[in-house]
Amino acid sequence: MKRLAIIPARGGSKRIPNKNVRDFCGKPMIAHVLGAAAASGLFDTVHVSTESPDISAVAAACGFPPDFPRPDNLADDMTPIMPVLRYVTEEYARRGRDFDEIWLLMACAPLIDAQDLTKAAVLFTASGGGQPLLAVSEYQAPIEWAFSRQPDGRLVPVQAGMFAVRSQDLEKKYFDAGSFAAFPAARVLNAEGAGSDDGFIGYVLPKGTAIDIDEEQDWKQAEAIFRARAAQ
Repeated sequence: MKRLAIIPARGGSKRIPNKNVRDFCGKPMIAHVLGAAAASGLFDTVHVSTESPDISAVAAACGFPPDFPRPDNLADDMTPIMPVLRYVTEEYARRGRDFDEIWLLMACAPLIDAQDLTKAAVLFTASGGGQPLLAVSEYQAPIEWAFSRQPDGRLVPVQAGMFAVRSQDLEKKYFDAGSFAAFPAARVLNAEGAGSDDGFIGYVLPKGTAIDIDEEQDWKQAEAIFRARAAQ
């Protein structure tokens, strides 16, 4: 099976400036996922999809110079991920390079290691390779206990009365860990718009591995976990 790993890494991050290449525990953030991809031995090609010359330079310094840039019309903060995956896959096809599997690796997922990727690949293959795979993690508390918070601070239960149900009596629920996904190539090439969230199989990441790094507090939490793991 020929596998293509695509790491979307556009410039212009607003909440954490330059977060894809900012130093994270001694390396540019993107270097961690590039290292995991390389160590896994899974991928025939690892492509950093970016419109930014600075990010391209960092990727090249890590040993992964992008084969081509991302078009500016796919680099704004409103563009979904799937059109980016499709563009990259089609561009490689135009260059005579076809792949069976398209993997999405998120640039800001430094807690993912090679073992996560190889185990996910085993699950993907065992399922027949016809369904996409998504890295997920379990909610820390039952979502049935969730509240919405009104502007005046008042809490409104999302599912009234569910507070009385014991957690062990509720089915576990999972969320997109924002780390990686794997697709049959046809799923990407035939995708329309943002694609679909239907038909995925889930690779469950350990709690604490899935951190969506969007704010400084998230960054500090991820660094603390990374350092604790490195010290073990």
